[in-house]
Amino acid sequence: MVGLMTLMASSAFARSISLEGAGTTLWIFIIIGAVIVLLQLIPAAILFFSFIGTTTSMVFGKEKRVEEAVVIPGAEPVAVEK
Repeated sequence: MVGLMTLMASSAFARSISLEGAGTTLWIFIIIGAVIVLLQLIPAAILFFSFIGTTTSMVFGKEKRVEEAVVIPGAEPVAVEK
């Protein structure tokens, strides 16, 4: 690790980065990167609001009870009493 740090600190790698010739290419790279980052917000928002919904339903304890009726072909539905 020390050898790599010494190599990077030498005068061969001491040039500064020039952005003079990178005009259009740099902007295209930045725009594509921004689009990729913004597209990641869609599943992040879905997961976030799903988490909020799950958490609030667990905290407040409002459970929706769904009764399922099994219908046998040829038979009439029968009301089930609790």
